[in-house]
Amino acid sequence: MEKLIITVAPTGSIPQKKDTPHVPVTVEEIVTCALRCEDEGASIVHIHIRDEDENPSDDPRIFHEIVNRIRERSNLIVQVSTGGRAGTDLESRIQRLKMRPEMASLTTGSVNFPNSAYVNPPDLIEALAEEMHRLEIKPEMEIFDLSMINNAVTLADRKLANRPLHFNFVMGLRGAMPAKIEHLVHLSSGIPAESTWTVSGIAAAQLAMGIHAVLMGGHVRVGLEDNIFYKKGELATNERLVERIVRLSKELGREVATPDEARKILGLVPNKNDKKNG
Repeated sequence: MEKLIITVAPTGSIPQKKDTPHVPVTVEEIVTCALRCEDEGASIVHIHIRDEDENPSDDPRIFHEIVNRIRERSNLIVQVSTGGRAGTDLESRIQRLKMRPEMASLTTGSVNFPNSAYVNPPDLIEALAEEMHRLEIKPEMEIFDLSMINNAVTLADRKLANRPLHFNFVMGLRGAMPAKIEHLVHLSSGIPAESTWTVSGIAAAQLAMGIHAVLMGGHVRVGLEDNIFYKKGELATNERLVERIVRLSKELGREVATPDEARKILGLVPNKNDKKNG
């Protein structure tokens, strides 16, 4: 079985300091957290940014500063979010790709969030995929329901994404896929055989889905973007969430991938702007 790739999503678009003091929201907090999570065993950091009021931001200057500072000080794979909470239009989302991260998220369909609709029309998906392909950025296909797998495979068939594809199954979000083992088995068996996959369990589902993925040969995303609790009534830190999945994976007999081992598993093209890999 391949070594386990751990992605940490430290910030997201929703948790604020009033919810948990541990969520990193400033440039310095996000960079410092990423470095500490690398020390604990994370290989990929999934980046969202905030403005001075802790609201989601699409400011390309902040993205550039965070990405560049992480590159200078670590070997982490940087994965930039192209999600729509910070800015829904195509130009806003393409701007985040211009610093050429090694990976970026790509949601291949629309879904209902608890209080809003996350709309990703076909032309926007195709334009983002085309730009990622042009810049040699590997998309992580964000899958909120089964139909999005077919949409991702269609992008590859049209030469807008390179195989092997990498999927992230987001499970346990109200309005989308329930976090149940039978659903994870169905999803993981429905992707092309050469593909890799990660699971992002939301809230209390993060730990259970992560353990299932470890045992099934998938990979795991943890972090305060998806879950602010370590256990019921106890707030988590990103570092503790990474440390726990590392420890449990090793106890279950599966070693954890370094960033360079993760690059090999994912078939990443070395980032030409990354001093450590270019």
